[in-house]
Amino acid sequence: MGFGAMRLASAAAFGQGPSRDRAESIAVLRRARELGVTHFDTAAFYFSALRSANELINAAFPDQPDDLVIATKVGPARNASGEWADPARPDQLRGQVEENLRQLGRDRLDLVYLRVFGAGSVGEHFGALAELQTEGLIGNLGLSNISTAQLAEASGIAAVVSVQNRFGLDQRTPEALAVLDETTRRDIAFVPYFAMAGTGGERGRSAETNPVVTDIAHKHGASPSQIRLAWTLHQGPNVLAIPGTGDLAHLEQNVAAAGIRLSREELDSLEAVR
Repeated sequence: MGFGAMRLASAAAFGQGPSRDRAESIAVLRRARELGVTHFDTAAFYFSALRSANELINAAFPDQPDDLVIATKVGPARNASGEWADPARPDQLRGQVEENLRQLGRDRLDLVYLRVFGAGSVGEHFGALAELQTEGLIGNLGLSNISTAQLAEASGIAAVVSVQNRFGLDQRTPEALAVLDETTRRDIAFVPYFAMAGTGGERGRSAETNPVVTDIAHKHGASPSQIRLAWTLHQGPNVLAIPGTGDLAHLEQNVAAAGIRLSREELDSLEAVR
């Protein structure tokens, strides 16, 4: 179970809500590590008017412990006012990587995802990141929001260790399932985003309307969100989860979901949910 930092800087995604209290956000990060979380997912474009997720992670872990994996994403861009800008060109990716390094206070990024827009070629962009990897600025490379064809193209340029796509109980499109199958076949980590948000997506957790989920949650003495996370982790040995929160109680619930074991009957019931 990892931790997603999208809601760390503000109450809503991408700074669309009030900035969170800095001390509380740092406390959430440190508590996550106390609970055994070592995988933190962030991005330079996760910021609010007063807070930066990267800066908060840097402040929470100034000793840069070796057991932590800090994953970040490049491609999307927001200007200083928080408005979305055009996605980065290949020649602009170095600047985005260097900005993540500055904010995180590191000399090398553990894992960098290329966030992809559309179904076109990823070769030029991924090749630019592969050059930065060769220079030592990046440890490992990943892809986000991609197809199986884009995964195959990128894999011909450099090793892809992780794929981060939208996937969840309510988000099992044929394309999403194909990418999951391909990453499993290639022994590549698959890291779904919005796994527990349901149809709420970046708006946050939607009200649970699925009676199968609520029934299983009741049997386990768990919340529906915990069942969604547990289901996600049951999808394969290469599947990770990165739920995000700025609340200590929600954090502890999310991490506890990793300990929920669903029976074959329960998994079959959830599999039938569409």
